[in-house]
Amino acid sequence: MAIQNIIKPENLVYTKSKILTDIPMHYCPGCSHGVVNKLMAEVIEEMGIQEDVIGVAPVGCAVFIYKFLDIDFQQAAHGRAPAVATAIKRLMPNKYVFTYQGDGDLAAIGTAETIHACNRGENILIIYINNGIYGMTGGQMAPTTIDGMKTATCPYGRNNEVNGYPLNITNLLAILEGTCYVTRQSVHNAGSVRKTKQAILKGFKNSMLGKGTSVIEVVSTCNSGWKMTPEQANNWMVENMFPVYPMGDLKDL
Repeated sequence: MAIQNIIKPENLVYTKSKILTDIPMHYCPGCSHGVVNKLMAEVIEEMGIQEDVIGVAPVGCAVFIYKFLDIDFQQAAHGRAPAVATAIKRLMPNKYVFTYQGDGDLAAIGTAETIHACNRGENILIIYINNGIYGMTGGQMAPTTIDGMKTATCPYGRNNEVNGYPLNITNLLAILEGTCYVTRQSVHNAGSVRKTKQAILKGFKNSMLGKGTSVIEVVSTCNSGWKMTPEQANNWMVENMFPVYPMGDLKDL
């Protein structure tokens, strides 16, 4: 007997969002990207904005989101997503426009675009996945790599005296006049997933209220780049990254 004939509607607890495509996700097992993609699909479906939302993603693991969400997307050059999103939102102000970026993209090659879009107060949502490493291109040190963290280009651990300090760009964005909502969340457990979903919902709503730019940083794992199991990566993130990038709202106007 087919499973769908066994499960009664009144017993249904969860079902896959209709916004998610049938393409199997090919993020690494344990990667935080898949959870965030799922949350975005759920929020878009629950808000009923599938025909009115446009996403912009550039280079890196973030680019895979095109395959998994059945909405309109525009690809941007590496780091330029906030600039592209600015143009889209200004040309089509009635659309919900968001960027989906990794830390190597947003906080390195795209630093200028990020800061200036936020400083102008563009009415877009920026979702920023911070796993402290360049996940797709070989696990090199990123601007967000924390002190002592080992990567392919600092195999003995980042040394702040040599490599500089981790760039906490979310704190910088929070002090800009153009940002209305800046928060730092995670998706490593059920409670955190719920908070991140509410943050995404709030960010989308803000984008239509003319309040300015909303920024959601999701502190994430890259267990393949970190050379850890998913469980080890989650524990390492909580113990080592959360003290540098603490959870919670930084700004909420």
